[in-house]
Amino acid sequence: MPTMQPSEQLSQLTAHLKPLYNTLTTHPLYKMFHTMKDLHIFMESHVFAVWDFMSLLKVLQNKLTCTTIPWKPNQYPKSARFLNEIVLGEESDKYGNAVLSHFEIYLLAMRESGASVTAIDTLLNLLNDNVAWNKALLLCNAPKSAQTFVEKTFSIINADKLHAIAAAFTFGREDIIPEMFREFIDKQDERLKEKLKTLHWYFERHIHIDADEHGPMALEMMKEICGSDSTKWAEARDAAETAILARIELWDNIVNSIQCAQVSEVAEFAVSSD
Repeated sequence: MPTMQPSEQLSQLTAHLKPLYNTLTTHPLYKMFHTMKDLHIFMESHVFAVWDFMSLLKVLQNKLTCTTIPWKPNQYPKSARFLNEIVLGEESDKYGNAVLSHFEIYLLAMRESGASVTAIDTLLNLLNDNVAWNKALLLCNAPKSAQTFVEKTFSIINADKLHAIAAAFTFGREDIIPEMFREFIDKQDERLKEKLKTLHWYFERHIHIDADEHGPMALEMMKEICGSDSTKWAEARDAAETAILARIELWDNIVNSIQCAQVSEVAEFAVSSD
C-alpha cells in the first residue's frame, strides 16, 4: 500500500473530525445567554481554557524553536516561524496603548463585565508560590468542569509527543476557535458591543487572526511535523479527538450550570412573589 502524502493525511484527518466540529459549532451553549449572570458562569469556567492554552503554546515553542544555550538550528523551520509569530500575538499583543497577553485581556474583560476572577487569581498566586499546577487547580476552587478540561490538556502535554500536542493545539484550539466564537458573536453581538467591549475585542481578534493567519499556519505545522508517518497521524487524530471532546464536555457542563442557575432564579422569584 503506497504511503499517503502529508496533504492527503491532513485531508483524511479533517474529514474524520468534521462530525465533532459540527457538534461543537452548533452547541446549545451559544443560545443560553439571557442575563449577565449566564455570561459570568461561562467566563468563570472558560478563563481556565484561555489560561491552559498558553501552556500548550509554550511547550510547542520549547519543542519547535531553540530555547536553550547554545542555540542550534531546528528541524521544523516553518513550524518554528509559526510558533514565534503566534507567541508574539498571544503573549504580547497590542491592546489600546498597552501590551498584554490575550489571557490578561480576557481577565480585563471579566472584570469589566463583573465576572468573578477569584478562582483564576488564586490559581496564579499559587503558581507564583511554586505550587504544582494540579494542586493549585484543586486549591483555587475552580469550577469542576474547568478542572476536568485542564487535566485533559495537561495529560496530552505530559505524554510528551510533539505531534499529539500539535494536534491538540491545532484541532482543539486554533483551527476551531473562529467557528466557536463566530457562533457566539452572531448571537450576542449587540449586547457585547454595548456592554462588553473588551470581550467583544477579544472574540473579534481571535476570529480574525485564527481564521486568516493562525489556523492555516497550524495546519501547515501538522503536515511538517507528521510528514508521511502514519503512526504520527493516527496519534494526532486521537489527541485531536480528545481535545475536541474535552471542549464539548466543558460546554455541556457550562450549559448545565447555567440551567441550574436559571431554575434557581425562577424558584427564588416565585418564593419572593408569594
